Amino acid sequence: MPQADQVQSAHHVVIVGGGFAGLYAAKSLGHPSVKVTVVDKRNFHLFQPLLYQVATGSVSPADISSPLRGILGRNSNTKVLLDEVLDLDPDSKNIILKGGVLSYDSLIMATGVSHHYFGNDQWQDIAPGLKTIEDALEMRRRIFSAFEAAEGERDPEQRKALLTFVVVGGGPTGVELAGAIAELANQTLKGDFRNIDTTEAEVILIEGLDRVLPPFAPELSSDAQDALARLGVRIRTGAMVTRIDPESVTIRCGDETEVIPSHTTLWAAGVKASRLGAVLAERTGAELDRSGRVIVQSDLSLPGHSDIFVVGDLAHFAHQGERPLPGVAPVAMQAGDYVAKLILKRLQGRTSEPFKYVDRGSMAVIGQNEAVVDLGFMKFSGPFAWFLWVFAHIYYLIEFDNKLVVMTQWAWNYFTRNRGARLITGLEAVRRTDGAVPQASAKV
Repeated sequence: MPQADQVQSAHHVVIVGGGFAGLYAAKSLGHPSVKVTVVDKRNFHLFQPLLYQVATGSVSPADISSPLRGILGRNSNTKVLLDEVLDLDPDSKNIILKGGVLSYDSLIMATGVSHHYFGNDQWQDIAPGLKTIEDALEMRRRIFSAFEAAEGERDPEQRKALLTFVVVGGGPTGVELAGAIAELANQTLKGDFRNIDTTEAEVILIEGLDRVLPPFAPELSSDAQDALARLGVRIRTGAMVTRIDPESVTIRCGDETEVIPSHTTLWAAGVKASRLGAVLAERTGAELDRSGRVIVQSDLSLPGHSDIFVVGDLAHFAHQGERPLPGVAPVAMQAGDYVAKLILKRLQGRTSEPFKYVDRGSMAVIGQNEAVVDLGFMKFSGPFAWFLWVFAHIYYLIEFDNKLVVMTQWAWNYFTRNRGARLITGLEAVRRTDGAVPQASAKV
């Protein structure tokens, strides 16, 4: 174990963000030649790929979250700082926090992305996205509240609107969310209500391009679309959302416009870089792409600032293949690990090869026993793809207790078709049939 004075004089690496990229960088920097500070607004790492399962009641938030201090506790050279970065000064090598100033020798920025409404930010309160625990809990509240409100609704048209769920965006998140809501209505909640038949609920998936899962091969997109159709999901491709209000969604397909009565609209259509991307551009002269991601060099550093690295979803890496690397967890994990090892090599006077992402495949789940997998050398869908998806997600969960809990929960759900986290939380209660709103404020 290094002595205190050695740690004090060691090369100081500051990592901003405790997501996949930041966490993997921190875990790889447990070396006495450096001291590490991880700065995050949250004290936990969130396994974002399973947020949709929180939103649909399959797992609880704690099942897919792990305290950063617990994960990094074995690295005696690492400390976690609960704070928010406001600005940085690359000349003095300082970052400005809400709680003060922090100096660095190497800086790793891994602050990710947020929702992008393409100039329609007024839709945010009506159609929540899915990036945080709070987002997932809000979606869960709206989904289950809609069924409860429909149970007490006398007007058939209003009841139909309450049981219509619109998911905007046909990428992996939108497909997974739409499939999970359809399973919820057709299996989990079937028979739980007395005045409504939950199987009459309609899930509509809207995608602006000509097929769902655009990043996947066309045959896998077709398989996913067929699987969604078997679950009862109605898919509208080539459709653009032009208006969202609390009781309807307006879409345009070619020259035709359609108004869909719906009280629950969920957003999965786009992302934009965190505001720190713009801060980096202003302070370092780095370029941004159209989504606000920072364009990085082949070693993930910034031009003219070899001590500042941008990794994960915040980075635009266009040095491999025809397109920039996608904003997915495996890219973030490998990038964080690469930068950590690059810094250690530099301290030893060694050089590193440019970052190269090893693509081990991509996958998306549609429902129970339904998924699509692209491993590059082979593509397949169906039950085996679903089991591979389950294995991969269990494997990448950070803490052993989380793996055990989620694996047990999934096994229980698989055999019983039940979802145990169907809690309605928050301040806004379900509307009663007389129009009054009872007061409720349960919190998770």
